[in-house]
Amino acid sequence: MRAATIERKTRETEIFVAIELDGTGDYDIETGIGFFDHMLEAFAKHSMIDLKVRAEGDLHIDMHHTVEDVGIVMGQAAAKALGDCNGIRRFGASYIPMDETLSRATLDISKRPYLIWKVDFARPKVGDMDTELFKEWFHAFAMNAGICLHVENIYGENTHHIIESCFKALARAFRDALEVDPRSDGGSPSTKGSLGS
Repeated sequence: MRAATIERKTRETEIFVAIELDGTGDYDIETGIGFFDHMLEAFAKHSMIDLKVRAEGDLHIDMHHTVEDVGIVMGQAAAKALGDCNGIRRFGASYIPMDETLSRATLDISKRPYLIWKVDFARPKVGDMDTELFKEWFHAFAMNAGICLHVENIYGENTHHIIESCFKALARAFRDALEVDPRSDGGSPSTKGSLGS
């Protein structure tokens, strides 16, 4: 079973994440930020990853530390659950339409993390959440999961739709990439013999 649990405590946040990659999309998420919870629930549902998140952060200051730290711990848990990545498909890509919006995510579970973020928002907030924080989450998740991730909103107007389509695109791409390839011999999905080198 490819699963992991990570806890992280700082003076700013306390984060707990439990993840099971070969799940059914079950989720139990409480970060104290309603819209952010909604996005993580969509990520779990459409990646088919079982995900539990508990976060307590310095929300009296702002949401930045909580959002970024959840991304860090989720990425660490994903990397731990993936282990050596032997036998996985490694690459994934997904286009997600949502009404007037179309977004794309492409990724490589390479252990050479990188983020390209081509997403702009017309509004500075959605609900009470600053839209600039979504890049912080995607960056933290990619860096700590060891993923080369490209996210692009191709077109769209509604801020909610743009953000949600990006999370769902990541979820579907990640689902494809982490799946065990039945045609693989179970070895490294790299001609080098190991990822990250």
